[in-house]
Amino acid sequence: MAVETMTIEVAQASAIGFKAIGAGLAVGLAGMGTGLAQLGIGGAAVGATAENKEMFGLALLFTVIPETVVIFGLVIALLLLF
Repeated sequence: MAVETMTIEVAQASAIGFKAIGAGLAVGLAGMGTGLAQLGIGGAAVGATAENKEMFGLALLFTVIPETVVIFGLVIALLLLF
């Protein structure tokens, strides 16, 4: 059985890989969470707008709010990578 020793190069490469995995998880999970949030909000916004045209601005605001979660995930990913 061969015992592999951890060299500096291997440790640095592993750290870069783990940072990339963390960045991918940050954006991916934030995107999935936003998609689940907009699942209910989008339908309700369309229904409210169909009943009352004056609700369009408020409905648009409610559909835009979950998108900020993806932006936060992207910011965290960029902080991890750089």
